[in-house]
Amino acid sequence: MEISGTARQILASKGSEVTTTTPDTLVFDALTLMGEKNIGALVVMEGGSVAGVFSESDYSRKVILQGRTSRNTRVGEILSRPVISIALDDSIEECMARMTLHRIRHLPVMEDEHLVGLVSIGDVVNWIIHAQRHAIQQLTGYLSGQYPA
Repeated sequence: MEISGTARQILASKGSEVTTTTPDTLVFDALTLMGEKNIGALVVMEGGSVAGVFSESDYSRKVILQGRTSRNTRVGEILSRPVISIALDDSIEECMARMTLHRIRHLPVMEDEHLVGLVSIGDVVNWIIHAQRHAIQQLTGYLSGQYPA
């Protein structure tokens, strides 16, 4: 089954608000913000540009497992670089391909080098579930004679 849709459509559905931080932020403060917002990643901004993404995975792999502490480590020391991003009109399949290839769960959405949103693996999964549900309803309606051929 081909999955139709774009990053633009996901953002139109979920909203384009992105929570950001800076490279100088302490990891502890970034984690506190993530907890308050109930999110799994922050886009790291530096000088108006996206410098990287800081995620729960970065914390577990680059702080905890390396014997660092969140109160003595800055986000800029451990954020994921280079930035893997998508454009507004990139397909859902392209989002999945980049996430899989780079083993990441969050993609900043860019337009003319400006951050306009963030798509997570959860957003993509929700989109696919909705698209499959819609396709099943259409097929069921067709088979039951509710919709003309």
